[in-house]
Amino acid sequence: MPAPAPPLHPARVAAAGPVQRDRGPRAPGPLRRAAPLVTLLALAACGDDPATKPGATDTAAEPRGPAPEVAPGSPALRRLTLSQYTHAIRDLFAADLYIPQLEPDNDVEGLLSLGASTTSVSAYGVELYETAALTIAEQVVETPDALGALLSCTPSGAGDVACAAEVLGALGHRAWRRSLTDDEVSRLADLAVAVGTADGSFNAGLMYGIAAILQSPNFLYRVEHGEGDGPVRPLTGHELATRLSFLLWNSIPDEALLAAAADGSLLTDAGLEAEARRLLADPRASDGVRNLFEEVYHLYHMDSLVKDPLVFTYASPELGQSAREETLLSIEALVLGDGGDFRELFTTQRTFVDRRLAALYGVPAVTPEGFGEVTLPDDGGRRGLFGQASFLLLQSHATSSSATRRGKFIRTVVLCQDIPAPPADVDTAIPEADATSPTLRQRLETHLTNPSCAGCHTLTDPIGLGFENFDGIARWRTTENGATIDASGDLDGVPFADAWELGEVVAQHERVGPCMTRHLYRYGTGRLESSGEQPLLDWLSDGFARSGYRFSDLLVDTVLSDGFRTVGELQ
Repeated sequence: MPAPAPPLHPARVAAAGPVQRDRGPRAPGPLRRAAPLVTLLALAACGDDPATKPGATDTAAEPRGPAPEVAPGSPALRRLTLSQYTHAIRDLFAADLYIPQLEPDNDVEGLLSLGASTTSVSAYGVELYETAALTIAEQVVETPDALGALLSCTPSGAGDVACAAEVLGALGHRAWRRSLTDDEVSRLADLAVAVGTADGSFNAGLMYGIAAILQSPNFLYRVEHGEGDGPVRPLTGHELATRLSFLLWNSIPDEALLAAAADGSLLTDAGLEAEARRLLADPRASDGVRNLFEEVYHLYHMDSLVKDPLVFTYASPELGQSAREETLLSIEALVLGDGGDFRELFTTQRTFVDRRLAALYGVPAVTPEGFGEVTLPDDGGRRGLFGQASFLLLQSHATSSSATRRGKFIRTVVLCQDIPAPPADVDTAIPEADATSPTLRQRLETHLTNPSCAGCHTLTDPIGLGFENFDGIARWRTTENGATIDASGDLDGVPFADAWELGEVVAQHERVGPCMTRHLYRYGTGRLESSGEQPLLDWLSDGFARSGYRFSDLLVDTVLSDGFRTVGELQ
Protein backbone atom coordinates (compact mmCIF):
# COMPACT_ATOMS: atom_id res chain seq x y z
CA MET A 1 0.00 0.00 0.00
CA PRO A 2 1.59 3.33 -1.04
CA ALA A 3 2.02 6.06 1.52
CA PRO A 4 -0.83 8.59 1.59
CA ALA A 5 -0.21 11.62 -0.58
CA PRO A 6 0.27 15.06 0.94
CA PRO A 7 -2.90 17.19 0.96
CA LEU A 8 -3.61 20.24 -1.11
CA HIS A 9 -4.41 23.52 0.52
CA PRO A 10 -7.46 23.25 2.80
CA ALA A 11 -9.68 25.08 0.31
CA ARG A 12 -9.33 22.26 -2.20
CA VAL A 13 -9.94 18.53 -2.42
CA ALA A 14 -7.26 16.45 -0.70
CA ALA A 15 -5.18 14.92 -3.48
CA ALA A 16 -1.84 13.41 -4.23
CA GLY A 17 0.53 14.12 -7.04
CA PRO A 18 0.33 11.84 -10.04
CA VAL A 19 1.67 8.32 -9.90
CA GLN A 20 2.34 6.03 -12.81
CA ARG A 21 1.35 2.41 -13.19
CA ASP A 22 2.12 -0.28 -15.63
CA ARG A 23 -0.78 -0.62 -17.98
CA GLY A 24 -0.53 -4.38 -17.90
CA PRO A 25 0.29 -6.80 -20.72
CA ARG A 26 0.05 -5.30 -24.20
CA ALA A 27 1.13 -6.23 -27.65
CA PRO A 28 4.43 -4.51 -28.44
CA GLY A 29 3.44 -1.09 -29.77
CA PRO A 30 5.38 1.23 -32.07
CA LEU A 31 6.65 3.29 -29.14
CA ARG A 32 8.24 0.28 -27.48
CA ARG A 33 9.82 -0.88 -30.71
CA ALA A 34 11.23 2.57 -31.36
CA ALA A 35 12.88 3.33 -28.01
CA PRO A 36 16.36 3.96 -29.48
CA LEU A 37 14.81 6.23 -32.11
CA VAL A 38 13.20 8.36 -29.40
CA THR A 39 16.59 9.07 -27.86
CA LEU A 40 18.22 9.92 -31.18
CA LEU A 41 15.40 12.25 -32.20
CA ALA A 42 15.41 14.01 -28.85
CA LEU A 43 19.09 14.81 -29.33
CA ALA A 44 18.86 15.88 -32.95
CA ALA A 45 15.50 17.63 -33.45
CA CYS A 46 15.20 21.39 -34.06
CA GLY A 47 18.85 22.06 -33.41
CA ASP A 48 18.83 25.78 -34.22
CA ASP A 49 15.69 26.80 -32.35
CA PRO A 50 16.81 28.42 -29.05
CA ALA A 51 13.51 27.45 -27.44
CA THR A 52 14.16 23.74 -27.94
CA LYS A 53 17.66 23.10 -26.65
CA PRO A 54 18.24 19.82 -24.81
CA GLY A 55 17.05 19.67 -21.25
CA ALA A 56 18.16 17.98 -18.08
CA THR A 57 19.25 14.72 -19.66
CA ASP A 58 21.90 16.56 -21.67
CA THR A 59 23.05 19.31 -19.29
CA ALA A 60 22.49 18.10 -15.74
CA ALA A 61 26.15 17.16 -15.33
CA GLU A 62 27.32 20.62 -16.41
CA PRO A 63 27.30 23.55 -13.98
CA ARG A 64 24.55 26.03 -14.68
CA GLY A 65 25.92 29.42 -15.63
CA PRO A 66 24.62 32.76 -14.39
CA ALA A 67 21.45 34.19 -15.84
CA PRO A 68 22.10 36.11 -19.05
CA GLU A 69 21.57 39.83 -19.28
CA VAL A 70 18.08 40.68 -20.42
CA ALA A 71 16.73 43.34 -22.75
CA PRO A 72 13.07 43.47 -21.68
CA GLY A 73 10.28 44.74 -23.87
CA SER A 74 8.36 47.94 -23.24
CA PRO A 75 6.05 47.86 -20.21
CA ALA A 76 2.38 47.14 -20.76
CA LEU A 77 -0.54 48.90 -19.09
CA ARG A 78 -2.56 45.93 -17.93
CA ARG A 79 -6.25 46.09 -17.15
CA LEU A 80 -7.45 43.65 -14.51
CA THR A 81 -9.03 40.59 -16.09
CA LEU A 82 -12.49 39.61 -14.90
CA SER A 83 -10.96 36.90 -12.74
CA GLN A 84 -8.44 39.30 -11.19
CA TYR A 85 -11.14 41.89 -10.56
CA THR A 86 -13.30 39.30 -8.82
CA HIS A 87 -10.47 38.04 -6.61
CA ALA A 88 -9.39 41.58 -5.76
CA ILE A 89 -12.90 42.50 -4.60
CA ARG A 90 -13.06 39.34 -2.50
CA ASP A 91 -9.73 40.08 -0.81
CA LEU A 92 -10.46 43.78 -0.27
CA PHE A 93 -13.73 43.21 1.55
CA ALA A 94 -13.32 39.67 2.90
CA ALA A 95 -16.78 38.83 1.65
CA ASP A 96 -18.54 37.03 -1.17
CA LEU A 97 -20.19 39.95 -2.95
CA TYR A 98 -22.24 40.04 -6.12
CA ILE A 99 -20.28 41.54 -9.02
CA PRO A 100 -22.34 42.84 -11.95
CA GLN A 101 -21.45 42.07 -15.55
CA LEU A 102 -18.34 43.70 -17.00
CA GLU A 103 -16.94 43.76 -20.51
CA PRO A 104 -15.54 40.33 -21.51
CA ASP A 105 -11.84 39.65 -21.69
CA ASN A 106 -10.04 39.14 -25.00
CA ASP A 107 -7.10 36.82 -25.49
CA VAL A 108 -3.79 37.25 -27.29
CA GLU A 109 -1.95 34.03 -28.11
CA GLY A 110 -4.62 32.29 -26.04
CA LEU A 111 -3.82 34.24 -22.85
CA LEU A 112 -6.39 36.62 -21.39
CA SER A 113 -3.56 38.24 -19.44
CA LEU A 114 -1.96 39.32 -22.72
CA GLY A 115 -5.27 40.54 -24.08
CA ALA A 116 -5.65 42.73 -20.99
CA SER A 117 -2.44 44.52 -22.05
CA THR A 118 -3.67 45.37 -25.53
CA THR A 119 -7.41 46.02 -25.39
CA SER A 120 -9.06 49.28 -24.41
CA VAL A 121 -12.28 49.88 -22.52
CA SER A 122 -15.29 51.10 -24.49
CA ALA A 123 -17.58 53.87 -23.34
CA TYR A 124 -20.11 51.19 -22.40
CA GLY A 125 -17.39 49.37 -20.49
CA VAL A 126 -16.76 52.50 -18.43
CA GLU A 127 -20.44 52.60 -17.53
CA LEU A 128 -20.28 48.95 -16.48
CA TYR A 129 -17.32 49.68 -14.19
CA GLU A 130 -19.27 52.55 -12.62
CA THR A 131 -22.31 50.38 -12.04
CA ALA A 132 -20.18 47.59 -10.59
CA ALA A 133 -18.33 49.97 -8.24
CA LEU A 134 -21.55 51.44 -6.86
CA THR A 135 -23.21 48.02 -6.54
CA ILE A 136 -20.24 46.56 -4.68
CA ALA A 137 -19.87 49.63 -2.43
CA GLU A 138 -23.55 49.50 -1.51
CA GLN A 139 -23.24 45.83 -0.55
CA VAL A 140 -20.19 46.58 1.61
CA VAL A 141 -21.89 49.25 3.70
CA GLU A 142 -25.03 47.09 4.03
CA THR A 143 -23.20 43.90 5.00
CA PRO A 144 -22.25 43.99 8.71
CA ASP A 145 -19.26 41.68 8.40
CA ALA A 146 -17.81 43.47 5.38
CA LEU A 147 -18.41 46.90 6.92
CA GLY A 148 -17.01 45.82 10.26
CA ALA A 149 -13.82 44.56 8.63
CA LEU A 150 -13.44 47.87 6.82
CA LEU A 151 -14.10 50.32 9.67
CA SER A 152 -11.00 50.97 11.75
CA CYS A 153 -12.58 53.87 13.60
CA THR A 154 -15.96 54.83 15.02
CA PRO A 155 -17.37 57.84 13.15
CA SER A 156 -18.60 60.67 15.32
CA GLY A 157 -21.15 61.67 12.72
CA ALA A 158 -21.92 61.95 9.04
CA GLY A 159 -19.20 64.58 8.58
CA ASP A 160 -16.31 62.84 10.40
CA VAL A 161 -13.59 63.64 7.90
CA ALA A 162 -10.79 62.13 9.99
CA CYS A 163 -12.49 58.74 10.19
CA ALA A 164 -13.36 58.85 6.48
CA ALA A 165 -9.75 59.63 5.64
CA GLU A 166 -8.49 56.79 7.82
CA VAL A 167 -10.85 54.20 6.33
CA LEU A 168 -10.53 55.25 2.70
CA GLY A 169 -6.77 55.76 2.93
CA ALA A 170 -6.31 52.20 4.19
CA LEU A 171 -8.68 50.78 1.57
CA GLY A 172 -6.98 52.77 -1.18
CA HIS A 173 -3.59 51.45 -0.08
CA ARG A 174 -4.75 47.88 -0.67
CA ALA A 175 -6.83 48.55 -3.78
CA TRP A 176 -4.28 50.76 -5.56
CA ARG A 177 -1.35 48.62 -4.39
CA ARG A 178 0.65 51.63 -3.20
CA SER A 179 0.61 54.42 -0.64
CA LEU A 180 -1.79 57.23 -1.40
CA THR A 181 -0.66 60.85 -1.38
CA ASP A 182 -2.15 63.24 1.17
CA ASP A 183 -4.03 64.96 -1.64
CA GLU A 184 -5.56 61.68 -2.85
CA VAL A 185 -6.72 60.80 0.65
CA SER A 186 -8.16 64.28 1.17
CA ARG A 187 -10.16 64.18 -2.06
CA LEU A 188 -11.64 60.79 -1.19
CA ALA A 189 -12.49 61.88 2.36
CA ASP A 190 -14.00 65.18 1.16
CA LEU A 191 -16.21 63.29 -1.30
CA ALA A 192 -17.41 60.93 1.43
CA VAL A 193 -18.09 63.78 3.88
CA ALA A 194 -19.94 65.85 1.28
CA VAL A 195 -22.26 62.98 0.40
CA GLY A 196 -22.58 61.82 4.00
CA THR A 197 -23.47 65.29 5.28
CA ALA A 198 -26.07 65.79 2.56
CA ASP A 199 -27.60 62.39 3.29
CA GLY A 200 -27.17 62.54 7.04
CA SER A 201 -25.33 59.19 7.04
CA PHE A 202 -21.62 58.44 7.33
CA ASN A 203 -22.15 55.12 5.59
CA ALA A 204 -23.80 56.77 2.59
CA GLY A 205 -20.75 58.94 2.14
CA LEU A 206 -18.44 56.00 2.70
CA MET A 207 -20.25 54.12 -0.07
CA TYR A 208 -19.33 56.82 -2.60
CA GLY A 209 -15.75 56.93 -1.36
CA ILE A 210 -15.45 53.17 -1.87
CA ALA A 211 -17.00 53.46 -5.33
CA ALA A 212 -14.52 56.18 -6.26
CA ILE A 213 -11.62 53.92 -5.29
CA LEU A 214 -13.00 51.03 -7.34
CA GLN A 215 -13.62 53.20 -10.43
CA SER A 216 -10.13 54.65 -10.41
CA PRO A 217 -7.60 53.59 -13.06
CA ASN A 218 -5.28 53.06 -10.09
CA PHE A 219 -7.43 50.03 -9.21
CA LEU A 220 -8.49 48.87 -12.66
CA TYR A 221 -5.02 49.00 -14.25
CA ARG A 222 -1.61 47.72 -13.29
CA VAL A 223 0.95 50.43 -13.95
CA GLU A 224 4.59 49.33 -14.37
CA HIS A 225 6.79 52.30 -15.30
CA GLY A 226 9.88 51.22 -13.40
CA GLU A 227 12.54 53.58 -12.10
CA GLY A 228 15.20 55.49 -13.99
CA ASP A 229 15.60 56.42 -17.65
CA GLY A 230 17.69 53.60 -19.10
CA PRO A 231 16.70 50.82 -21.49
CA VAL A 232 16.38 48.43 -18.53
CA ARG A 233 14.50 49.89 -15.59
CA PRO A 234 13.85 48.03 -12.33
CA LEU A 235 10.28 47.90 -11.09
CA THR A 236 9.51 49.83 -7.94
CA GLY A 237 8.79 47.86 -4.81
CA HIS A 238 5.04 48.31 -5.15
CA GLU A 239 5.05 47.50 -8.86
CA LEU A 240 6.99 44.33 -8.14
CA ALA A 241 4.66 43.40 -5.28
CA THR A 242 1.67 43.77 -7.60
CA ARG A 243 3.27 41.71 -10.36
CA LEU A 244 4.18 38.99 -7.85
CA SER A 245 0.78 38.78 -6.18
CA PHE A 246 -1.16 38.64 -9.42
CA LEU A 247 1.16 35.91 -10.70
CA LEU A 248 0.98 33.70 -7.61
CA TRP A 249 -2.44 34.63 -6.15
CA ASN A 250 -4.30 36.14 -9.11
CA SER A 251 -5.15 38.98 -6.75
CA ILE A 252 -3.85 42.05 -4.94
CA PRO A 253 -0.93 42.02 -2.48
CA ASP A 254 -1.64 41.52 1.20
CA GLU A 255 -0.38 43.91 3.87
CA ALA A 256 2.79 41.89 4.49
CA LEU A 257 3.79 42.05 0.84
CA LEU A 258 3.04 45.78 0.66
CA ALA A 259 5.17 46.28 3.78
CA ALA A 260 8.06 44.43 2.12
CA ALA A 261 7.63 46.71 -0.88
CA ALA A 262 7.62 49.82 1.30
CA ASP A 263 10.72 48.97 3.36
CA GLY A 264 12.74 47.88 0.31
CA SER A 265 13.29 44.27 1.35
CA LEU A 266 11.28 43.04 -1.65
CA LEU A 267 13.90 44.52 -3.96
CA THR A 268 16.60 42.20 -2.62
CA ASP A 269 17.13 38.66 -3.88
CA ALA A 270 16.57 37.16 -0.45
CA GLY A 271 13.52 39.28 0.29
CA LEU A 272 11.88 38.56 -3.05
CA GLU A 273 12.48 34.82 -2.78
CA ALA A 274 11.14 34.77 0.78
CA GLU A 275 7.95 36.53 -0.28
CA ALA A 276 7.52 34.32 -3.34
CA ARG A 277 7.78 31.17 -1.24
CA ARG A 278 5.43 32.63 1.39
CA LEU A 279 2.82 33.34 -1.26
CA LEU A 280 3.22 29.85 -2.73
CA ALA A 281 2.66 28.31 0.71
CA ASP A 282 -0.58 30.26 1.19
CA PRO A 283 -3.95 28.73 0.21
CA ARG A 284 -4.45 31.59 -2.23
CA ALA A 285 -1.71 30.09 -4.40
CA SER A 286 -4.40 27.67 -5.57
CA ASP A 287 -6.18 30.59 -7.23
CA GLY A 288 -3.00 31.68 -8.97
CA VAL A 289 -2.13 28.24 -10.30
CA ARG A 290 -5.67 27.53 -11.43
CA ASN A 291 -6.00 30.82 -13.31
CA LEU A 292 -2.62 30.41 -15.00
CA PHE A 293 -3.50 27.01 -16.42
CA GLU A 294 -7.06 27.99 -17.18
CA GLU A 295 -5.57 30.57 -19.53
CA VAL A 296 -2.74 28.42 -20.89
CA TYR A 297 -5.06 25.52 -21.75
CA HIS A 298 -7.95 27.80 -22.78
CA LEU A 299 -10.31 26.33 -20.21
CA TYR A 300 -12.23 29.61 -20.04
CA HIS A 301 -13.87 28.49 -23.31
CA MET A 302 -15.69 25.77 -21.38
CA ASP A 303 -18.29 28.41 -20.49
CA SER A 304 -19.29 28.71 -24.15
CA LEU A 305 -19.03 25.04 -25.05
CA VAL A 306 -21.60 23.94 -27.65
CA LYS A 307 -22.48 20.31 -28.45
CA ASP A 308 -25.37 19.13 -30.56
CA PRO A 309 -27.74 17.33 -28.17
CA LEU A 310 -29.16 15.29 -31.04
CA VAL A 311 -25.72 13.82 -31.72
CA PHE A 312 -24.36 13.78 -28.17
CA THR A 313 -27.31 13.09 -25.92
CA TYR A 314 -25.04 12.97 -22.87
CA ALA A 315 -23.85 16.55 -23.41
CA SER A 316 -24.98 19.27 -20.99
CA PRO A 317 -23.72 22.66 -19.75
CA GLU A 318 -22.74 20.98 -16.49
CA LEU A 319 -20.45 18.56 -18.32
CA GLY A 320 -18.19 21.41 -19.39
CA GLN A 321 -18.03 22.78 -15.86
CA SER A 322 -17.18 19.35 -14.47
CA ALA A 323 -14.50 18.81 -17.11
CA ARG A 324 -12.78 22.11 -16.33
CA GLU A 325 -12.77 21.38 -12.60
CA GLU A 326 -11.27 17.93 -13.14
CA THR A 327 -8.35 19.40 -15.07
CA LEU A 328 -7.74 22.22 -12.60
CA LEU A 329 -7.82 19.85 -9.62
CA SER A 330 -5.36 17.55 -11.38
CA ILE A 331 -2.98 20.42 -12.14
CA GLU A 332 -3.30 21.81 -8.64
CA ALA A 333 -2.49 18.41 -7.13
CA LEU A 334 0.61 18.10 -9.28
CA VAL A 335 1.93 21.64 -8.83
CA LEU A 336 1.01 22.35 -5.21
CA GLY A 337 0.35 18.89 -3.76
CA ASP A 338 3.75 17.26 -3.86
CA GLY A 339 5.65 19.24 -6.49
CA GLY A 340 6.05 16.34 -8.90
CA ASP A 341 7.43 16.31 -12.42
CA PHE A 342 5.25 18.64 -14.51
CA ARG A 343 5.40 16.23 -17.44
CA GLU A 344 3.43 13.68 -15.43
CA LEU A 345 0.41 15.79 -16.28
CA PHE A 346 0.38 13.99 -19.63
CA THR A 347 0.82 10.45 -18.30
CA THR A 348 -0.79 10.20 -14.86
CA GLN A 349 -3.68 7.84 -14.20
CA ARG A 350 -4.74 9.78 -11.13
CA THR A 351 -7.56 12.25 -11.61
CA PHE A 352 -10.67 13.73 -9.96
CA VAL A 353 -14.21 12.98 -11.02
CA ASP A 354 -17.74 13.77 -9.98
CA ARG A 355 -20.67 11.49 -10.71
CA ARG A 356 -21.11 12.93 -14.20
CA LEU A 357 -17.50 12.33 -15.24
CA ALA A 358 -17.40 8.94 -13.53
CA ALA A 359 -20.30 7.82 -15.73
CA LEU A 360 -18.59 9.22 -18.83
CA TYR A 361 -15.30 7.47 -18.03
CA GLY A 362 -16.85 4.22 -16.86
CA VAL A 363 -15.29 4.34 -13.39
CA PRO A 364 -16.95 4.22 -9.96
CA ALA A 365 -18.03 7.53 -8.43
CA VAL A 366 -16.19 7.76 -5.12
CA THR A 367 -18.40 10.44 -3.60
CA PRO A 368 -22.11 11.26 -4.02
CA GLU A 369 -21.40 14.99 -4.22
CA GLY A 370 -18.48 16.97 -5.56
CA PHE A 371 -15.19 15.51 -6.75
CA GLY A 372 -13.23 12.53 -5.52
CA GLU A 373 -9.85 11.14 -6.45
CA VAL A 374 -9.68 8.04 -8.64
CA THR A 375 -7.00 6.05 -10.40
CA LEU A 376 -7.97 5.32 -13.98
CA PRO A 377 -7.77 1.62 -14.93
CA ASP A 378 -4.71 0.26 -16.71
CA ASP A 379 -6.80 -1.09 -19.57
CA GLY A 380 -9.09 1.91 -20.00
CA GLY A 381 -7.08 3.70 -22.68
CA ARG A 382 -7.40 7.03 -20.84
CA ARG A 383 -4.75 8.87 -18.87
CA GLY A 384 -3.28 12.33 -18.41
CA LEU A 385 -4.55 15.66 -19.70
CA PHE A 386 -5.25 14.24 -23.14
CA GLY A 387 -7.62 11.65 -21.72
CA GLN A 388 -9.59 14.26 -19.81
CA ALA A 389 -12.91 15.56 -21.03
CA SER A 390 -11.77 19.21 -21.02
CA PHE A 391 -9.22 18.69 -23.79
CA LEU A 392 -11.36 16.25 -25.76
CA LEU A 393 -14.51 18.38 -25.54
CA LEU A 394 -12.87 21.69 -26.44
CA GLN A 395 -10.81 20.33 -29.30
CA SER A 396 -13.81 18.87 -31.13
CA HIS A 397 -16.68 20.09 -33.24
CA ALA A 398 -20.27 20.45 -32.11
CA THR A 399 -21.22 17.23 -33.89
CA SER A 400 -17.98 15.23 -34.12
CA SER A 401 -14.42 14.76 -32.97
CA SER A 402 -11.62 16.69 -34.68
CA ALA A 403 -8.18 15.25 -35.32
CA THR A 404 -7.07 18.62 -36.69
CA ARG A 405 -8.09 20.63 -33.63
CA ARG A 406 -6.62 18.11 -31.22
CA GLY A 407 -3.36 17.90 -33.13
CA LYS A 408 -3.17 21.67 -33.47
CA PHE A 409 -3.61 22.11 -29.71
CA ILE A 410 -0.61 19.92 -29.03
CA ARG A 411 1.49 21.68 -31.65
CA THR A 412 0.62 25.25 -30.71
CA VAL A 413 -0.24 25.14 -26.99
CA VAL A 414 1.80 22.28 -25.56
CA LEU A 415 4.84 22.52 -27.86
CA CYS A 416 4.63 26.21 -28.92
CA GLN A 417 5.05 25.41 -32.59
CA ASP A 418 3.55 27.50 -35.37
CA ILE A 419 0.98 26.15 -37.81
CA PRO A 420 0.82 27.92 -41.20
CA ALA A 421 -2.44 29.67 -41.96
CA PRO A 422 -4.51 27.90 -44.65
CA PRO A 423 -4.84 29.56 -48.07
CA ALA A 424 -7.79 31.93 -48.24
CA ASP A 425 -9.64 29.96 -50.90
CA VAL A 426 -8.93 26.42 -49.71
CA ASP A 427 -11.86 24.04 -49.24
CA THR A 428 -11.71 22.77 -45.65
CA ALA A 429 -14.75 20.51 -45.89
CA ILE A 430 -14.27 16.86 -44.92
CA PRO A 431 -16.26 14.27 -46.90
CA GLU A 432 -19.22 12.63 -45.19
CA ALA A 433 -18.74 9.07 -43.99
CA ASP A 434 -19.73 6.36 -46.43
CA ALA A 435 -19.12 2.66 -46.99
CA THR A 436 -15.67 3.25 -48.48
CA SER A 437 -14.56 5.87 -45.91
CA PRO A 438 -16.27 5.15 -42.59
CA THR A 439 -13.52 6.49 -40.29
CA LEU A 440 -12.14 9.99 -39.92
CA ARG A 441 -8.66 8.74 -40.81
CA GLN A 442 -9.89 7.66 -44.21
CA ARG A 443 -11.83 10.87 -44.78
CA LEU A 444 -8.82 13.02 -43.90
CA GLU A 445 -6.67 11.47 -46.58
CA THR A 446 -7.93 14.16 -48.95
CA HIS A 447 -6.29 16.84 -46.82
CA LEU A 448 -3.03 14.97 -46.56
CA THR A 449 -2.75 14.52 -50.32
CA ASN A 450 -3.97 17.98 -51.38
CA PRO A 451 -0.93 20.33 -51.57
CA SER A 452 -3.05 23.28 -50.44
CA CYS A 453 -4.01 21.46 -47.25
CA ALA A 454 -0.99 19.28 -46.54
CA GLY A 455 1.17 22.10 -45.17
CA CYS A 456 -1.05 22.36 -42.11
CA HIS A 457 -2.65 18.95 -41.87
CA THR A 458 0.56 16.94 -42.00
CA LEU A 459 1.55 18.81 -38.82
CA THR A 460 -1.71 18.25 -36.99
CA ASP A 461 -3.66 15.23 -38.24
CA PRO A 462 -1.10 12.44 -37.59
CA ILE A 463 -1.13 13.58 -33.95
CA GLY A 464 -4.85 14.23 -33.61
CA LEU A 465 -5.84 10.86 -35.09
CA GLY A 466 -4.29 9.33 -31.99
CA PHE A 467 -7.38 10.51 -30.08
CA GLU A 468 -9.99 8.96 -32.36
CA ASN A 469 -10.88 6.41 -29.70
CA PHE A 470 -12.59 9.38 -28.00
CA ASP A 471 -15.63 10.93 -29.59
CA GLY A 472 -16.63 14.60 -29.49
CA ILE A 473 -17.65 14.48 -25.81
CA ALA A 474 -14.77 12.26 -24.66
CA ARG A 475 -16.56 8.89 -24.61
CA TRP A 476 -14.38 5.88 -25.35
CA ARG A 477 -15.08 3.98 -28.57
CA THR A 478 -13.30 1.33 -30.61
CA THR A 479 -15.28 1.66 -33.83
CA GLU A 480 -16.66 4.45 -35.99
CA ASN A 481 -19.57 3.71 -38.30
CA GLY A 482 -18.92 0.02 -37.75
CA ALA A 483 -15.23 0.16 -38.75
CA THR A 484 -12.36 -0.43 -36.31
CA ILE A 485 -10.54 2.77 -35.39
CA ASP A 486 -6.79 2.96 -36.04
CA ALA A 487 -5.42 5.45 -33.49
CA SER A 488 -1.75 5.08 -34.38
CA GLY A 489 0.36 7.96 -35.60
CA ASP A 490 3.60 9.78 -35.02
CA LEU A 491 4.82 13.01 -33.48
CA ASP A 492 7.94 14.42 -35.12
CA GLY A 493 8.95 10.96 -36.28
CA VAL A 494 8.26 9.20 -32.99
CA PRO A 495 5.47 6.62 -33.52
CA PHE A 496 2.71 5.75 -31.10
CA ALA A 497 -0.04 3.15 -31.10
CA ASP A 498 -2.79 5.15 -29.41
CA ALA A 499 -3.56 8.08 -27.13
CA TRP A 500 -2.07 6.26 -24.14
CA GLU A 501 1.33 6.08 -25.79
CA LEU A 502 0.98 9.56 -27.28
CA GLY A 503 0.85 11.00 -23.77
CA GLU A 504 4.30 9.56 -23.09
CA VAL A 505 5.66 10.81 -26.43
CA VAL A 506 4.46 14.34 -25.66
CA ALA A 507 5.81 14.18 -22.11
CA GLN A 508 9.28 13.32 -23.43
CA HIS A 509 9.24 15.90 -26.23
CA GLU A 510 12.02 18.45 -25.85
CA ARG A 511 9.69 21.40 -26.46
CA VAL A 512 7.41 20.70 -23.49
CA GLY A 513 9.60 22.41 -20.90
CA PRO A 514 10.56 25.45 -23.01
CA CYS A 515 6.96 25.92 -24.10
CA MET A 516 5.61 25.95 -20.55
CA THR A 517 8.40 28.34 -19.59
CA ARG A 518 7.33 30.69 -22.37
CA HIS A 519 3.66 30.58 -21.32
CA LEU A 520 4.57 31.38 -17.72
CA TYR A 521 6.87 34.24 -18.70
CA ARG A 522 4.25 35.83 -20.94
CA TYR A 523 1.57 35.41 -18.29
CA GLY A 524 3.77 36.93 -15.58
CA THR A 525 5.02 39.92 -17.59
CA GLY A 526 1.81 40.59 -19.51
CA ARG A 527 3.42 40.79 -22.93
CA LEU A 528 5.08 38.75 -25.64
CA GLU A 529 8.77 38.26 -25.07
CA SER A 530 11.25 40.38 -27.02
CA SER A 531 14.19 38.93 -28.93
CA GLY A 532 16.41 40.23 -26.15
CA GLU A 533 14.64 37.96 -23.66
CA GLN A 534 15.09 34.68 -25.53
CA PRO A 535 18.46 33.87 -23.86
CA LEU A 536 16.75 34.27 -20.49
CA LEU A 537 13.94 31.94 -21.54
CA ASP A 538 16.53 29.36 -22.57
CA TRP A 539 18.22 29.73 -19.18
CA LEU A 540 14.93 29.36 -17.32
CA SER A 541 14.04 26.30 -19.40
CA ASP A 542 17.38 24.74 -18.55
CA GLY A 543 16.74 25.32 -14.85
CA PHE A 544 13.27 23.80 -15.19
CA ALA A 545 14.80 20.62 -16.63
CA ARG A 546 17.55 20.49 -13.99
CA SER A 547 14.93 20.70 -11.23
CA GLY A 548 13.22 17.58 -12.56
CA TYR A 549 10.49 19.78 -14.03
CA ARG A 550 9.21 20.94 -10.66
CA PHE A 551 6.84 23.73 -11.56
CA SER A 552 7.20 25.52 -8.23
CA ASP A 553 10.94 25.83 -8.90
CA LEU A 554 10.23 27.32 -12.32
CA LEU A 555 7.89 29.85 -10.71
CA VAL A 556 10.52 30.99 -8.21
CA ASP A 557 13.25 31.02 -10.85
CA THR A 558 11.10 33.21 -13.08
CA VAL A 559 10.21 35.60 -10.26
CA LEU A 560 13.89 36.07 -9.37
CA SER A 561 14.91 36.73 -12.97
CA ASP A 562 15.67 40.21 -14.23
CA GLY A 563 13.01 39.72 -16.88
CA PHE A 564 10.35 39.62 -14.16
CA ARG A 565 11.88 42.44 -12.11
CA THR A 566 12.51 44.98 -14.87
CA VAL A 567 10.82 46.69 -17.80
CA GLY A 568 12.15 48.26 -20.98
CA GLU A 569 11.80 51.78 -22.29
CA LEU A 570 8.40 53.42 -22.61
CA GLN A 571 7.09 53.79 -26.14
